[in-house]
Amino acid sequence: MTTPRAPELAAALRAAIKASPLSVRQLAINVGKSHTTLSQWSNGHRVPTVEDVRALLDHLVVADDEVARILALTEAANAPAGDRLVAGVTEAQARIMDNESRARRITEWSPDLVPGLLQTSDYARVILGDRPAAELHIPLALRAGRREVLTRADSPPEMLAIVGEDAIRSCIGSPTVRAHQLRHLLKVAELDNVTLRVVPRSNAFHSGLLGPFVIYEFDRDPSVVLLEHHRSSAFLYNEVHVADYQDAAEEIRQRAMSPEDTAELIAECIG
Repeated sequence: MTTPRAPELAAALRAAIKASPLSVRQLAINVGKSHTTLSQWSNGHRVPTVEDVRALLDHLVVADDEVARILALTEAANAPAGDRLVAGVTEAQARIMDNESRARRITEWSPDLVPGLLQTSDYARVILGDRPAAELHIPLALRAGRREVLTRADSPPEMLAIVGEDAIRSCIGSPTVRAHQLRHLLKVAELDNVTLRVVPRSNAFHSGLLGPFVIYEFDRDPSVVLLEHHRSSAFLYNEVHVADYQDAAEEIRQRAMSPEDTAELIAECIG
């Protein structure tokens, strides 16, 4: 199973190998591996051991800080699931939290619901469904913890949250829950690092009608797209696919209201 840091490791190795004056075949001979194995390491189809990466780095021209980063990625990618996860946290949730904690910028398109990072606990409780209180404790605590990434003191990520008008006008839970959620949106939209924009209802087709998505952009690692479904999540790392979603996000952004008009709409919905 691909671990949360394996794609980042593959991208780092790919860049280091590409910058080498030696061919992949020559590097493979130098480290005692087949060129196919090196290709699998650099495209993310196989996770190399720390020893393998150390041997490869000995034959590459890589700055010391990048060597340290690649080795740290290798250790993280090889960590057993039990070391990476806390009780009650799925592999997908761990990847999402890891992306949120490291992202420089988060762009989310959510046509029907308020984005997870902007949800109140009461709103999230409705979304999580009718479960016993004991089963809701961990997921609600996780969501509350995830929200803090936007207000942390040390380099919080920029977030562009684009939501459909239905996400604002729908009554998820009681009218009280809805009003509390909308007031929270107005408050969080005042943060310097958060931009909230609403896409008005329309009969015209646009890429956003194909479903919600999240794009995570990082300082050094390649961007990642998250697609969340009812019971599963998918992460896209392919550069072409990521670029397609970035284009879609831009198309949707151009259809959205300004942040000022968005705030007026939300205030109007609160009444």
